[in-house]
Amino acid sequence: MTERTTEVAEPKPSARLVGVTLDEAGLAPPTPEIEQERRVAIYDLLEENTFGLKGRDGRAAPDGPYHLRLSIRERRLVFDLTTEDGGPAGEFHLSLTPFNQVVKDYFQICESYFDAVKRLPPAQIEAIDMGRRGIHNEGSRVLLERLEGKADTDMPTARRLFTLICVLHFKG
Repeated sequence: MTERTTEVAEPKPSARLVGVTLDEAGLAPPTPEIEQERRVAIYDLLEENTFGLKGRDGRAAPDGPYHLRLSIRERRLVFDLTTEDGGPAGEFHLSLTPFNQVVKDYFQICESYFDAVKRLPPAQIEAIDMGRRGIHNEGSRVLLERLEGKADTDMPTARRLFTLICVLHFKG
């Protein structure tokens, strides 16, 4: 019997984000809860992430690490990436349509969660929080699917990026 092993390539140390900026122009001022979510997501993202660009049209992608500017333009989610020295690394646009329902659901359950924290017993808060995490995971899976062919990332990174997508969706 022949033994076959499959090696999983470890991501390059340069396949990561070292800076994140949100284009918040035209957005409603965030609530304290939304602002806290944004700060925590960016902090956690910069502490630990995996993000590497895929080559396109037969060309290799510029090596990272990368700075990400995340914005919404013309109803599209824009990932604008530069290299650490500021050179262009790539830009891609994702339709917001696949995110609309999950973001709406996420905001609704977050509102329930923040309200529950003020007045409900721990068991009920925990149940709502489990639902919140489930919807957050769903949004992260949608993001992973949408990034396929454009960037390599992992679930923890996608979760943090999904939080930032939600921040960009905040209408006040």
